[in-house]
Amino acid sequence: MKNSNSEGTLVQRGRNQKHINWIPIILIGSSLIYISLIIYIPAINVFYQAFHKGIEPFLSNFEEPDFLNAVKVTLLLALIVVPINTVFGLCAAWSIARHQFPGRTLLLSIIDLPLSISPVVAGLMMMLLYGRQGWFGSWFHDKGIDIVFALPGMILATAFVSMPFVVREVIPVLEESGTDQEEAARTLGASDWQIFWRVTLPNIRWGLMYGILLTNARAMGEFGAVSVVSGNVANTTQSLPLFVEEAYKDYNTEAAFSAAVLLALLAAVTLVIKEILESKTRIKDK
Repeated sequence: MKNSNSEGTLVQRGRNQKHINWIPIILIGSSLIYISLIIYIPAINVFYQAFHKGIEPFLSNFEEPDFLNAVKVTLLLALIVVPINTVFGLCAAWSIARHQFPGRTLLLSIIDLPLSISPVVAGLMMMLLYGRQGWFGSWFHDKGIDIVFALPGMILATAFVSMPFVVREVIPVLEESGTDQEEAARTLGASDWQIFWRVTLPNIRWGLMYGILLTNARAMGEFGAVSVVSGNVANTTQSLPLFVEEAYKDYNTEAAFSAAVLLALLAAVTLVIKEILESKTRIKDK
């Protein structure tokens, strides 16, 4: 009798186990289908559209003046914005992680603001502030300085949307590392500058590099805020993402897809570097 009950229990467990095993299969399959529809298939289509006529038509698009200027503007934005947000991010992260002060939570919320609002809204904010009829725009215009529909406005918009990444990556690393090593160095007579370069910076280097990487990716790929403040003028204020939209609207699909492939390759490089930095971080944690 006991044997019969045991066999029945084992059979029931086997059935339950078979039933449970379908759950991860369904979840994984659903995830793959979803990712394929929104990422893999569109990405494959972009590469197909760019190369289906051969490599020579693809490369010829890189000789167009509008395309070259868009690449130049994109690189210029990244070269200006990334160092600015790196310095700001380090200063803000240090202040927040190492000090308790009134308004600390408010400062964190303000830093996170670009992540919580639409980039188009951010661009509109720049227009209201620095447009010719804006709060500060008339003063700049009287001085002969154009902010909106010019490179300075694109820099401001790009800096705004990419502001939080260095801060958000460095703060947890600073909090985890603590202040013991810094206090020990200070006790031994090291100056604040020596402490930063020889103690703090080595401890946060992987988090800092990760934040810089994300900042650069956002700066080079930003569309919404830049499109509002730039005017999207070819050969003047047109970045690479704006060039993709403009070329596609003008039925110059080959140039649009060629530029999109370049952006996709930049994204792929970013992902590879991101994985390397994450592996370095995991090794350090172990």
